[in-house]
Amino acid sequence: MAEGYDASRITVLEGLEPVRKRPAMYIGSTDSRGLHHLVYEVVDNSVDEALAGFCDLILVTINRDGSCTVEDNGRGIPVDPMPQYGKSALEVVMTILHAGGKFDKSTYQVSGGLHGVGVHVVNALSTSLHAEVYRDGKRYEMTFEYGIPMGPLHEQQESVSALKERYERRYGIAEAVQYGQITDPQEFLRTAPRRLNGTRITFIPDPSIFETTKFDYDILAHRMRELAFLNSGLEVRINDDRSGDHESFCYRGGITEFVSHLNEGEEKIHDQVIYLKGSDPENQVDVEVAFQYTRTFTDQVFSYVNSVNTKEGGTHLEGFRSAITRAINNAARAAGLVKGEAPSLRGEDVREGLTAVISLKVANPQFEGQTKTKLGNSAVRGVVDSLVYQNLTHFLEEHPREVTAIVEKALLAARAREAARSARELARRKGSLESASLPGKLADCSERDPAKSELFIVEGDSAGGSAKQGRDRRFQAILPLRGKILNVEKASVHRIYKNTEIQALVSAIGCGVEMNQVDDGSKCDTERARYHRIIIMTDADVDGAHIRTLLLTFFYRHMRMLIEDGYIYIAQPPLYRAAKGKEERYAYREEELQKIVADLGEKGVVIQRYKGLGEMNAVQLWSTTMDPSQRILKQVRIEDAVYANEIFVKLMGEDVEARKDFIKRHAREVTNLDI
Repeated sequence: MAEGYDASRITVLEGLEPVRKRPAMYIGSTDSRGLHHLVYEVVDNSVDEALAGFCDLILVTINRDGSCTVEDNGRGIPVDPMPQYGKSALEVVMTILHAGGKFDKSTYQVSGGLHGVGVHVVNALSTSLHAEVYRDGKRYEMTFEYGIPMGPLHEQQESVSALKERYERRYGIAEAVQYGQITDPQEFLRTAPRRLNGTRITFIPDPSIFETTKFDYDILAHRMRELAFLNSGLEVRINDDRSGDHESFCYRGGITEFVSHLNEGEEKIHDQVIYLKGSDPENQVDVEVAFQYTRTFTDQVFSYVNSVNTKEGGTHLEGFRSAITRAINNAARAAGLVKGEAPSLRGEDVREGLTAVISLKVANPQFEGQTKTKLGNSAVRGVVDSLVYQNLTHFLEEHPREVTAIVEKALLAARAREAARSARELARRKGSLESASLPGKLADCSERDPAKSELFIVEGDSAGGSAKQGRDRRFQAILPLRGKILNVEKASVHRIYKNTEIQALVSAIGCGVEMNQVDDGSKCDTERARYHRIIIMTDADVDGAHIRTLLLTFFYRHMRMLIEDGYIYIAQPPLYRAAKGKEERYAYREEELQKIVADLGEKGVVIQRYKGLGEMNAVQLWSTTMDPSQRILKQVRIEDAVYANEIFVKLMGEDVEARKDFIKRHAREVTNLDI
C-alpha cells in the first residue's frame, strides 16, 4: 500500500520559487534560447515604453564579467510605495509574479508583455540583479540575489556630474559638451533637450539553471535590429565589451526598410517595396504590411504582434494570405492577364518569391503560451483580411506595372507547379521514389517504431560501408549519398524533383516535402516520418562541411517541419585518435588532444587526424560516433527565423559579394581549418 497522501504532502511554491523550480514553463528552455530570452524580456519592457511614446533609445551591453545591461530613456519603473504590499512598486514588479503595468490599458494601450512575468523571471533566474531607476533628478537602486532583495530601495539625489555622464552615455560626448558649464543639477535637467529619465537593469544569469551563460552577440544583435525595424524611429544600440563589437540600429522607414534588408542581394521583380497601413478602431487593431517580390522560388513571410515575433503565425497571417491571393487574382483578371475560364492563381503561386513583413499593434492579443509564438484572436483574421485587401486593391489599381510583374511571376509559378506535379507523377509511375533500390542504397533497420529509429545520412560509399558494418541494425539505417546534392537555394522545383539524391532522401524519410509550387498532397508531415532521428554524418573537411550545409539548406527550405519538431541532428565524429601501445583515446578538439597526449606521456604517442569517416574502421565509427551511450549529437533548431533565412540567402544564394563579406568578417572564428 502507498504511503499516506494527505495535506502534509501538498507543497505551495511562493514568491519567485515556482520560476526557479520550473524555469522552462516561463522562458521555454534553459539552453541558449532561454538564456537570450532573459534579455528579450527586459528589452521588451523598454519597447513597450517606446510603443507608448515615452522612449526612443535602448542600450544593450554585454559586460566583460558575463552580465548584461539593458538601459532605456523611458519614464522609469515606478518607485512610490504600494501600501497593500508594504513595498515599493519597483520591488513589487521585481519579486511578485503577475504584477506590472500591462494589465492597466490606461498605462499601456499596446504591449508585448501581457502575462506579468517578464522581469520577475529575469530576477528569479539570475545570481544577481541590480536595478537603477532615474526619475526627475533622483536615482533609485535595488539589488537582488536569486530574486531576493538584498536591502530596501535606496534613493539618492543625483549630482550634475552623474547626469552629464548618463547624457554622454546615451547621446554622445559631442552633444553633452554643449552643457559642460552647467553646475546645477536642476538647471541641467531643464536645459538638456533629450530624456534623462529611464531604467537600467544589470543581471548575471544563474549557471546552476542555464546550460550556458555566455551571451551570443550575433543572436542579440539580430533581435535588436529586428526591434528597430519594427518600431520606426526607435534607436537600439548594442555593445559587446568582451570583443569590442558594437552596432546601432535606427530605421525611419520601419518595416519597409526591413523588407529591403531581407531582399538585399536578390533580384527584384519590382523596385518599390509595397507598403500598406490600416486600422480598425472598434477592434483596436493597427496593421502594417510591407512586401516585395524577388525572382527566388520560395516565400519568406515574417509576422509580429506588438513587436513580438509570432514564429508560428496565427490568425493575422491567415488573414494576410487570404487577402493577397484574392486581391492579386482580381487585379490579374481586371488587367486581362488571367482570362475567361482560366483557373485562378493559387495561394502558393501568388506567394512564390514573396518577402513580406506583417506588423500588428493589438490592444488585447491572445498569445498561445508565455513565449507568444502564435496569435489566437479570431477577430484579427477578418480585420487583417479586410484592411489588406482594401489597401492592396487600391494600390494595384494605381500601379499597373507592378500588377503585370507580380502576376507574370505567379503564372510562371503555376506552370512550374504543374510541371513539378507531372514530374512527380512520372517518378511515381516509374517507381523511382517508391523503389527499395534507391540510388544511395538505403540500408534500412528492422525497427518499425519511428520514435526508436535513426537514419544516418553519410557521405560516399566508403563511409557508407563503415557505417553499415558498424551500426546497430535493429534501429539504425544508413543512406550513403553520392557526391554533393543540389543547392536548392538556386534551383527551381522542377530541377529539385529530378535530382537523384534528393529523390533518395525524400523516399527514405517518407514524410513528404514542402514545395511551394506543388499542391498535390505533397506536404511535409512529420507524423509520416520513418525516423525520428535523422543524423547528418559527414567528413570533418571542407567538402564534408559543404555537403552538410547543402543538406541543411534542403531541410530548411523544403522539410522545415523536421527541424521544427527536433528530428534533425549533426553527428560529431572525433577529429583525432591518440594511441600508445594498446591504449587509444579520441579527441574532438585540439585542447582535448593536448590533454590526452599529456596524460599518455608524450613519448611514443601516435596521433591520427581524421579527415574522412572512411578512415575509421567499423568498430571505431560505432564507438565514437554512432553508439548512443557515447556519441555526441548536435540538434538543429531554428532560434531566429529571420537570421536563419538571411544566412541561407547569403551563403547559398546568388550574391557572391555578400558571401565574400560574410567570410571575411567571420574568418577569425574558424576553429578547424582544412588546408
